[in-house]
Amino acid sequence: MRKKGPQPIRRKLLNAWFVSTLSITLLLFLVGLLTLLVFNARYLNAYIRENIGLTLVLDEDVREVDLIQLEKMLSARPEVKTATYVDAASAAKILEEELGENFVGFLGYNPLQATIDVKLFAAYTHNDSLNVLEQQFLSFPHVEEVYYQRNLVNLINENAHKISLIIGVLGVIMLLIFFALINNTIRLSIYANRFIIHTMQLVGATRSFIRKPFVNRAIVQGLIGALLANLILLFLIVSYNTQFREIIELNNQQLMAGVFITVFVAGWLIAWLSTTLAVNKFLRLQYDELFY
Repeated sequence: MRKKGPQPIRRKLLNAWFVSTLSITLLLFLVGLLTLLVFNARYLNAYIRENIGLTLVLDEDVREVDLIQLEKMLSARPEVKTATYVDAASAAKILEEELGENFVGFLGYNPLQATIDVKLFAAYTHNDSLNVLEQQFLSFPHVEEVYYQRNLVNLINENAHKISLIIGVLGVIMLLIFFALINNTIRLSIYANRFIIHTMQLVGATRSFIRKPFVNRAIVQGLIGALLANLILLFLIVSYNTQFREIIELNNQQLMAGVFITVFVAGWLIAWLSTTLAVNKFLRLQYDELFY
């Protein structure tokens, strides 16, 4: 009669491998999410800057042909991202919605003038560039005044560097925490096999021979965890593409590829390094020390 193998032991080993892989997957998912946010810090900064524009107040007697020519002049400039004409009636309607009151009916006339809202590229939203552009736009025909939120621009310029620095520091700290957690998960797995390592030493196996199967298994585990983490991240991006597109540049294929590659490299590198260090530690221990 055929004897059955030690099913409980196999089941325990399988459960331990599954739990360890799941832990690594979740941690690598957080690594990928953090990497995505760090990589997009520059994009988010640019997005905020490019939503701060200049308003060009036009003369009341501006003709349509002059208006078309002015829009073409603005759109042709390398600093300008968009130039949108807003007539006086539309401006009054927008202001009424913001105030919640019909100020035109109260005053008996529309005090607002036609404007052109100009959005600039992020590189031209610094204080010195805005001052130069303000003077240049004032020299354009039929431009009576140039207005922009100076206090908001100053606040953004003052805090942009600080925010980037804070995001970088937090990113490094979080990566170290994730590394420590994955390292502890792998070390616990190696700890369960410490007596096997010692037995292999007793029969004369070399350190590299003992270390190789543990390292290979950990690397496979790390790559599987990285693959699952990337699939979860991809699912999250596809599912919430509409909600994230304002703060994360999801259409940049090179950036997304860099995030996925970073997760794979992190899974491989952490698995290899943690396993090598853990096995080397137990290789140096005496038999009595394995019980502590």
